[in-house]
Amino acid sequence: MVGHRGQGFKDLYARIQPQLQQLLYTKQLVYISTSSAWGVMEGAIRNLVSKKVLNCMCGAFSDKWLDVSRRCGKEAEALQVPWGSPIRAEDVDRKLATGGFDALTLIHNETSTGVMSPLAEIAALKTKYPDVMFIVDSVSSMSAVPIKFDELGIDVLLAGTQKAFALPPGAAVFACSPAALAKSAAAADRGYYFDFVEFQKNAEQSMTPSTPSIGHVYALASKLDDIYTEGLDARFARHARTNQMTLDWAARHGFTLFAEPGFGSITLACVNNGAKPGGRTVDVAKLQKLVKDQGYLIDGGYGKIKGTTFRISNMGDETPESMQSLHDALDVAMKSL
Repeated sequence: MVGHRGQGFKDLYARIQPQLQQLLYTKQLVYISTSSAWGVMEGAIRNLVSKKVLNCMCGAFSDKWLDVSRRCGKEAEALQVPWGSPIRAEDVDRKLATGGFDALTLIHNETSTGVMSPLAEIAALKTKYPDVMFIVDSVSSMSAVPIKFDELGIDVLLAGTQKAFALPPGAAVFACSPAALAKSAAAADRGYYFDFVEFQKNAEQSMTPSTPSIGHVYALASKLDDIYTEGLDARFARHARTNQMTLDWAARHGFTLFAEPGFGSITLACVNNGAKPGGRTVDVAKLQKLVKDQGYLIDGGYGKIKGTTFRISNMGDETPESMQSLHDALDVAMKSL
């Protein structure tokens, strides 16, 4: 352990800062927050919404952002699409054209439904609406697919460490555009713990505004070394390959996917099990037990589609070998259903 205001911590943060910037394809400083991603998500609302926020909603986690916005005392409106469908740029454009919004929230990869919305197409609207703050949650996609922060022109990009980073929960990383920092500086009620101006001032000194979880930062440093040993392109390709393995497994067993075709997640598969017409159905609870008896865990669906879907993750440290072992266990279980 090192002192969080001492040179040891500063050296640690300074060492990983270039790696974080490369991972996010940005020249901006990347911040570390001792919180879940929801802390930064709420912080983005407090720092950047002065007029009205558009909450893009396509699943359990993105749907929650509307409630969070209103609990922060902000005027908020939903752009709601059916679960399983992505957020589409034309729908966002239609809403923003009213001129009533100064921010929007988007979850890039909605894990409850296995849907990955077309981030680049949505972010392209930033040129049309430069004064609207684009806030993007990439909790389950950051480090698994390329997200080029500067090139996309979004204003806040955030992720927790417990998904594609394959680290323990309890920390988040995020970046802010210069426009977001300027908007934050003008916000009178942005609070302290998630004050983006404070994050920037401290990051310039390789520090955090409040006491960080130093253990998480050491773990992040170790993970980043692993990521760059593998190489970013190789890491992205591995996630695409392991995801395709699960899609192939589902198809072999007669299942369809819950996500709309063409918008499936790269980091997990949400397998349709009766939530939508078509495809095979099984007893998900029994399938989970049979797989668990072999030493593996799969998710039995989330929220209102629990049981009528199940989810298989391939994010983080999963390899073709580890996914094949899981698929073999699933094959054995399927024979008993």
